[in-house]
Amino acid sequence: MNRRQKLIPLNKLNLTDRFLFEEVMEDPLAHQEALGIILGRDVPLLTLNEAEKELRISPEARSVRLDIFSMDEDRAVYNTEMQKQRRTDLSRRSRYYQSLVDISLLEPGIPDYSRLNESYLIMITPFDLFGCGKYRYTFRAVCEEEPGCVLEDGATRIFLNTRGTNDDEVSAELAEFLHYVEHTTDEAAEHAGSERIRRIHDRVRKVRNSEEVGVKYMQAWEEKYYEKEEARREGLLEGRAEGRAEGRTEGARNKLKDLIKKKLEKGKSIEEIADALEETEAAIQELIKEMQA
Repeated sequence: MNRRQKLIPLNKLNLTDRFLFEEVMEDPLAHQEALGIILGRDVPLLTLNEAEKELRISPEARSVRLDIFSMDEDRAVYNTEMQKQRRTDLSRRSRYYQSLVDISLLEPGIPDYSRLNESYLIMITPFDLFGCGKYRYTFRAVCEEEPGCVLEDGATRIFLNTRGTNDDEVSAELAEFLHYVEHTTDEAAEHAGSERIRRIHDRVRKVRNSEEVGVKYMQAWEEKYYEKEEARREGLLEGRAEGRAEGRTEGARNKLKDLIKKKLEKGKSIEEIADALEETEAAIQELIKEMQA
């Protein structure tokens, strides 16, 4: 089958697909509505909203690319991530992301850490990362010896599971929103009781109907397609090279085994075999050259 036929049409993407998620949430109003549903309060975002914001502390350090980064009128910052594929490192990845966000917030020379912004890292997943059936898992630092003692460092990490089952513990709006994220259809939006979800869906429709976004989607898909093809070709070439090297090595081993076997069959001692192998150094060097060719 032609790999190009695997392209999912733009109007069939769900918000769990990073491309649609970023295009929709790059709009501050759509992101503001989503944050309001998630946090259960109004979040008055500033007009600036960044998609694929890159953070790096030095040229040698690993950079990160944040899906959606925004700030509200009180200078609290929000990094909202869509993670469709299950990975084992998501908890530690969230730690790394939040640390880089913190580093980017204080200008050099500022000694007062109390000026560090309130920070929210929100990761949305179509799977239950922690296996407890919750729609939302909220993490803040607490004291092990005194659980009621919270470390008020201003950092909050929230993991959202679109497949939660604890409907009686969260708002109906959050449950509807997370269902809509995984099933981003006109029907899901129409059946939702939330006006905020309908306004988000208005943005989804605009994105899906935009010719400019359609071209951008095709270009992004083409780029990813060719990157995968190039990686596949490099992997095949590397595998073939390793196979040839292993074949030559195995051939050299067999030749040496045959040489030793013949000497043993003739009743030669180990010492005599060692002497014979030293005398055949030229032959061994030739084998080495074959392996390196």
